[in-house]
Amino acid sequence: MQTPALTDLDSKYLVHPVSNFRDHQEKGVKILTSGNGAWLTAADGNTYLDAFAGLWCVNIGYGQQRVVDAAIKQMTTLPYATGYFGFGSEPAIVLAEKLVSMTPASLQHVYFSLGGSDAVDAAIRYITHYFNAIGKPAKKHIISLQRGYHGSSSTGAGITGLPAFHANFDVPTPQQHKISCPYLYRSEFATGEELIAASVKELEDKVAEIGADNVAAFFCEPVVGSGGVVVPPKGWLKAIADTCKRLGILFLVDEVITGFGRTGKMFACEHEGVEPDLMTIAKGLTSGYAPMGAVLMSDEIFNGIADGPNKAAVVGHGQTYSAHPVSAAVALEVIKIYEESMLAHAQSVAPYFEAKLQACMAHPLVGDARSIGLLGAIELVADKATKRQFDPALKLNETIADIAWKHKLIFRAFGDNILGFAPALCFTESDFDALFERLQLTLDEVLQLNIVKQEMKG
Repeated sequence: MQTPALTDLDSKYLVHPVSNFRDHQEKGVKILTSGNGAWLTAADGNTYLDAFAGLWCVNIGYGQQRVVDAAIKQMTTLPYATGYFGFGSEPAIVLAEKLVSMTPASLQHVYFSLGGSDAVDAAIRYITHYFNAIGKPAKKHIISLQRGYHGSSSTGAGITGLPAFHANFDVPTPQQHKISCPYLYRSEFATGEELIAASVKELEDKVAEIGADNVAAFFCEPVVGSGGVVVPPKGWLKAIADTCKRLGILFLVDEVITGFGRTGKMFACEHEGVEPDLMTIAKGLTSGYAPMGAVLMSDEIFNGIADGPNKAAVVGHGQTYSAHPVSAAVALEVIKIYEESMLAHAQSVAPYFEAKLQACMAHPLVGDARSIGLLGAIELVADKATKRQFDPALKLNETIADIAWKHKLIFRAFGDNILGFAPALCFTESDFDALFERLQLTLDEVLQLNIVKQEMKG
């Protein structure tokens, strides 16, 4: 039961991520109490369909007892082991080997973090160390995508291409640069091939502008997640990876959202056979059951650091909870679930999800529908013909999220009125039916709002 006491305590003491502090205090918290499969129960006593897998992360669904049992077993035997001073634990060592075996062949070494943001931060530190170690200290600049998301660490937030993560935080730095997001729906290009060619040219031009000797790396998500679930044209990722190799800059693929079956492959870069120099992962690694992320790196980077000019010096990067044995034990069990049945199940239901998503195009509000695997979005517009967006001042996304909650549905309502969906890989066809029935009710109610009617009149 949601009590006033808990609501008041939350408002008074708990700082929520990516929130307007005063607005949250005014509206109050929605307290969740339990979960089972794709469904969540809230303290108000109602059951809600979670179409966003928590925060893109609960890929196996809630209530997987075997994962809980794995955590309990590890907690009982060895709840903590530091990775400092040469110590380690069996689950972390086995997990490192497992990740190397299942990711692209270019990746041979693993550093464990607590989540995606600090995995990106670790990657930046290792990239910096690598180029200093091999005698190329000028290589400090990093290029990424507008609308891309690479966490909210003090450095990574500047590589993120979303203004909300820059405002009042003094990022991006002068060494952080952006090129256009491969966003075909809102581009000037008629075909994916044209967009890919333009992206390659823009990256080449940006590297030339900065100087190839100054550019360290290019960062991107295979699907731009928090920037609106932008699915690039097929072939884009491979073209960009090849361009980076040709220009002599490192290519980092951020699979924090897209990894572990989300796009229909274990990792999204598998769709195009891309072998990056670095990869960041988190979220689906433990399916949100415990905090953990990782950065994987190539032999070239590892050896460049290891064999640097001062071989006797320690590499001064680490965290207390890196390679945490309980998180590692959870991850190993989660991966077993993917490999035994969950990935295959997700692949089998993905066409049903895609068909339901595409059917939303018939709604007067929907200008675009896009997906890959069990990752998708619909984009709401005030005018389908011109793709005109709703006035941001309306904060329509907040109203949409509230209406969806009333219909007992949870998804991501982005600020530009893109609705993002990341259903757990355990979703059944009946779960999808419930999702789209509730979504239809939500969209129909939004369509009747006076502010929406006025905007659609122009």
